[in-house]
Amino acid sequence: MIRCENLSKTFRRARVLDGINLDIALGERIALIGSNGAGKTTLIRCLLGEYIHDGTVTIDGRSPRTERTAVLGNIGFVPQLPPPLKMPVGQLIEFSAALSGADPSHIDAIAGRLGLDVSDIRARPFIKLSGGMKQKLLIAIALGRDAKLLIMDEPAANLDPAARKIFFDLLAERQQSATMLISSHRIDEVASLVNRVIEMDMGKVVLDDKVADDVSLSGRFTCRLVSRRIDPALAKTLGTWKFVADASGLVWSGDVAGPDRLRFIGMLSRYVALIGDLSLHEVVE
Repeated sequence: MIRCENLSKTFRRARVLDGINLDIALGERIALIGSNGAGKTTLIRCLLGEYIHDGTVTIDGRSPRTERTAVLGNIGFVPQLPPPLKMPVGQLIEFSAALSGADPSHIDAIAGRLGLDVSDIRARPFIKLSGGMKQKLLIAIALGRDAKLLIMDEPAANLDPAARKIFFDLLAERQQSATMLISSHRIDEVASLVNRVIEMDMGKVVLDDKVADDVSLSGRFTCRLVSRRIDPALAKTLGTWKFVADASGLVWSGDVAGPDRLRFIGMLSRYVALIGDLSLHEVVE
């Protein structure tokens, strides 16, 4: 699927990528991690054919630099920072669908599943949307095409827990037919989404390892939490996760998406002094 052989890139004598060798197969879900300046974004841009570089990069045997139109037609890309497009939402969807031969209504439907009603914003400039709305639309455009490769840079950063759950379900529907490369600064944000971790530092691959893949992308956990006292901040946070309290206001229950369980536990760590009891069990269906 993806092959990089001695891939190197230099900017003004600074070596940003230094002899990258990678083979990534169809169906693999990769966490691409590393600190700022590690080379993640430059590697992604080489995969998208945006940079001249040393060494070779091929996707399905084609060069993204010299056969860019053909290669990009099979890539769904979600950038970390939304582009400052003034194009109306409806026009952006039509344009994106035409580039890949996708059905615009399919993009609309995916956006709807994520909680974004395109009919309400079709005439609005993309740049005027909120951060969460932009992210949902970009995800819908990326997943709305029948792409064999999904490249996503911090894809769920601006999504609420409910939308994240739908996002994971959408990825689960594609996990057998697509390769996923998910870039992130933090492994705990993406660990449950992937089956392989590639860590970069100073332009080199310093870790390439398979990881446990024992929870499906569409899996979920049921949770019960007992608070020592009523706390407005904890109540507000649990409310964003769609948790419900009993009559006492102390016992909370709800569901957590399997891939989000580490993020959920990390959120709870801020309230550890308030938590008297906590149980989290995977739902077997």
